[in-house]
Amino acid sequence: LAVPWRWRCSPRCGAAGCPPAGQVRAAFLRFFEERHGHSRLPSAPVRPRGDPRLLFVNAGMNQFKPIFLGTVHPRSELAQHRRVVNSQKCVRAGGKHNDLEDVGRDTYHHTFFEMLGNWSFGDYFKEKACSMAWELLTEVYEIPKDRLYVTYFAGDSSLGLSADEECRDVWLCLGVPASHVLPFPLKDNFWEMGDTGPCGPCTEIHYDHVGGGRNAAALVNQGSPDVVEIWNLVFMQYSREVEGNLLPLPQYHVDTGMGLERLVTVLQNKRSNYDTDLFTPILDAIHKGCRGPRYQGLVGDADVGHVNMAYRVVADHVRTLCVCITDGIYPGFSGAELVLRRILRRAVRFCSEVLHAPPGLLASLVPTVVEVLGDAYPELTKNADQIMDVINENEAAFQSSLERGRRIIERTVQQMEPSTNFPAEVAWSLYGNLGFPLDLIDLILEEKGISLDSAAFNELALEDAKRKAGGPPAGQLEDTNTRLDVHSLAQLQSNNVPATDDSPKYTYTLGQRGQYEFSPCQATVLMLYRDQSLQKEVGAGQRCGVILDRTNFYAEQGGQASDQGYMVHLGQQDILFPVESVRVCGGYVIHEVTAVETLRAGDQVQLFVDEAQRLACMTNHTATHLLNFALRHVLGDNTEQRGSHVTAEWLRFDFNTKGPVTVEQLQQVEQVVQDVIKRNEVVHTAEVPLMLARRVQGLRAVDEGYPDPVRIVSLGVPVESVLTCNSEAAMQTSVELCCGTHLLQTGAMEDLAIISERQLVKGISRVIAVTGRQAKQAREAGQCLAMEVDSVSLRMKERSTSIPEMQNLSKEVGQLTKMVASTPMPQWQRRELQAILKVLQRTANTAVKKLEMQQAEEKVQSMLAKHCNQPVIIDTVPADSLSILMKVVNQLCDKSPGTSVLLLSPQASGEVLCACQVSKNCLPVLSAADWAMAVCTQMEGKAGGSPVVAKGSGNAKGMQGALTTALEFAQSKL
Repeated sequence: LAVPWRWRCSPRCGAAGCPPAGQVRAAFLRFFEERHGHSRLPSAPVRPRGDPRLLFVNAGMNQFKPIFLGTVHPRSELAQHRRVVNSQKCVRAGGKHNDLEDVGRDTYHHTFFEMLGNWSFGDYFKEKACSMAWELLTEVYEIPKDRLYVTYFAGDSSLGLSADEECRDVWLCLGVPASHVLPFPLKDNFWEMGDTGPCGPCTEIHYDHVGGGRNAAALVNQGSPDVVEIWNLVFMQYSREVEGNLLPLPQYHVDTGMGLERLVTVLQNKRSNYDTDLFTPILDAIHKGCRGPRYQGLVGDADVGHVNMAYRVVADHVRTLCVCITDGIYPGFSGAELVLRRILRRAVRFCSEVLHAPPGLLASLVPTVVEVLGDAYPELTKNADQIMDVINENEAAFQSSLERGRRIIERTVQQMEPSTNFPAEVAWSLYGNLGFPLDLIDLILEEKGISLDSAAFNELALEDAKRKAGGPPAGQLEDTNTRLDVHSLAQLQSNNVPATDDSPKYTYTLGQRGQYEFSPCQATVLMLYRDQSLQKEVGAGQRCGVILDRTNFYAEQGGQASDQGYMVHLGQQDILFPVESVRVCGGYVIHEVTAVETLRAGDQVQLFVDEAQRLACMTNHTATHLLNFALRHVLGDNTEQRGSHVTAEWLRFDFNTKGPVTVEQLQQVEQVVQDVIKRNEVVHTAEVPLMLARRVQGLRAVDEGYPDPVRIVSLGVPVESVLTCNSEAAMQTSVELCCGTHLLQTGAMEDLAIISERQLVKGISRVIAVTGRQAKQAREAGQCLAMEVDSVSLRMKERSTSIPEMQNLSKEVGQLTKMVASTPMPQWQRRELQAILKVLQRTANTAVKKLEMQQAEEKVQSMLAKHCNQPVIIDTVPADSLSILMKVVNQLCDKSPGTSVLLLSPQASGEVLCACQVSKNCLPVLSAADWAMAVCTQMEGKAGGSPVVAKGSGNAKGMQGALTTALEFAQSKL
């Protein structure tokens, strides 16, 4: 720029002349974009795209991983960038980087934060990166130079890495005093992406909040709140290999990251991130909403009642909720969704129990968050109403659970003996049935000075995990409480106990906003079943089967997993009886529960199903019907179902087939399903006489007993139409006999991806498929891997003449092959990629062998010239690998048939490779295995082989002695 670069003031000014956060962010982006030619990119969504190893995007560099790893498609837009700047939305909660439990306890931890970053992809390096950073901080932001300290990598002898003196000298040349340029070891100043991959030394810039001319060098990297890191500049110049060694990268990159919250804290002359204008408007809105004491920034013992902690938790968590929901992550039951549900519920708990705020406070903060962040991330403004709806719905569901859980804890504590642990059974009931997060249970108990019986809780968790995995709990026979024995069935019938009316399981509707609404069901306990006998009463802590007169729970049948949930005594909403599984025997539906207090026949109860699990099962069951229809449509009418299983996570479908299902057929099947989903067909159901149902042309039914009347499920065509005489309507859609629970319309399925297809036995295939968000994630993962495979293919076509490069490509193909085999992705795409990788692996291996043969031939010519017509050749020769050395030996013997050869090859690592081959004329007097063993033993190594060919290795210190031994051994035998 022709004129000095200065701040450009925005209409909104910070307090006391301090720059507002929005201006700080904008200045960073403009500085790199306008003055230093960087491309400004928008923030990636916080949902990782095609990276199953991450729950959330947790650093600015996540979206650039393909560049660092070399997997970016050369024709992609991303590959065209050389200099980039952006402000990235980041979430650190769950997984390796998890700040959730620390949020609120101090004034600087966050689950959501913004990472300002600039990147160089093979363009500038240390000098330019450091000078730009120093210019921005000291000239644009005008931070006093004497308050800044910089660190550099001090080196590591174990890795053979010397100190990063280049970086040190750059800082000194920029005028940073030597007393402010500090060396630190590997753990502080060497950054790694993971166990393997790009890595390198980094330099950090630290800020002294106190200043006043003092020297604070001794406080850098010591955890002092007075001296904090504000910017990290990473110089990616190495790649850590699987073996642990470091190799230089072909291109050097720069990856910098500076937390906006910390930078604003410095520029606004604050000591806490929560005192900046990124948070103060939200904290003011919280105060206005709860009308309690104002936020004072107190921590620890000074924060009486944890009020200030609650302010920080709510302010942080509502930012995270807004960003995640906008980017398509909703509170749920697994992965990132489960973490977000914990975040929401933690915020709700602090709102209601600490701040005593009315319901709806959390959602009421969304407009304030949008005001603070909306200019930088306009997607927040666009989705503000949706964010509030999602938060309100989830808060409403949790508020009742939270209040009930609090009463249960209070009641339990009152009944406990002094100095005892909180009972694990109650905690497990709260955790497993009300969805009460375990960390919140711990926090509530911590406030009361009580501990949870963790050992017993973990045992319950282990039993639950075993049960979900299909195995019985430890020390208990499977199904003893849900499979009625023949005597008990006869007793029930002789006592005229009516069969369970389970029709309420089909009672659910679509709300105005398209959400499914499930109604609770009131019932009477008819009988209890335990230890293979019917009982009228079961005591607290005992597991039993409960037989009711009616139920809204789905019992495991027709391949669909049973519902889970809980029941409560009518009028006693705070006593939960968790329903762990449900089976039907002889018309009686048995609910397996653990009684938390005495349960008796005649008790009135209310039943609540786990709605999320039920909806997931409904989605996957309807998807199973669609898949059945699509397979017949694509593979032919002879395709018949041979079994299925539906869970909340996935669906499994077995069918007969004449041969393996092709890639094209898998794609066609998915397309048929997706067409029906897009049409949002109505799912019609009706109970009809079994004889009438079996007359339907095109009806799909498996070989099992059906009730009469039987339930027909028809997609898109009313049941009356398919029942019409001579109607062929069922031939054009899915019509099945089914007792399962289904969606009301197909659109809620969103997507279906077949992630596995294999033959169980000849003629029977099994597919596994996922729906909805899981299907979307599978497709994203497949696209990501396809780009990586394409990148390797292009590099393979360049036909490198370097053996190490080709070996690395071969190794990369092997790693990709493993990832493609194990990553959930569309099966058709997996097969395509596997076919490509198989060819690539063969190509790479062939290329390596060809290069090795060429290299061996060159060495052979020089060896023959040196040792012309000698019966024994003993020498040293440079060779990059034992494979090349063996080829040299083999070719020498081929070109000189009467010669026995032993060659040694010293390596840079200090190892010496050994290879030998004995002429047939010398057998059996001279053995190659014995010869190699004698030589390698001299070098403190090992060897092995046959009488004709052998190989081994040893230490370079003994190489000269080994050559002497080789000659003496041969002379002694020949």
